[in-house]
Amino acid sequence: MAKTKKTLPPGIGTVLKRLHYPVDVILLCVRWYVAYSLSLRNLEEMMAERGVDVDHSTVHRWVIKRVPQAHGKEVRAELTDRVQAA
Repeated sequence: MAKTKKTLPPGIGTVLKRLHYPVDVILLCVRWYVAYSLSLRNLEEMMAERGVDVDHSTVHRWVIKRVPQAHGKEVRAELTDRVQAA
C-alpha cells in the first residue's frame, strides 16, 4: 500500500518544520516575559517546573522575534535596552 503524503500550503510547511516547541509554549513565555518583568532564567526555571525543557537563550530568541511583530518598533528598542541591562 502506497503512502499518500499530505501537502501543506506553501508557507506553512517551512514554519512548522522550524518549530521545536508548541506555539502555546512560545507565546506563553513571551507573554510572561513582557508582562511580569521576569528574567530569562526565571522563565527557564518556571517552564522546567511545568515539564518543558527550554533554554533561556531560546526564550530570548522568541522574545526578540515575537515582540516586534505584536507591538511595534518602540517596544523592540525598550526590550533591547532591558535585555542588555540584564
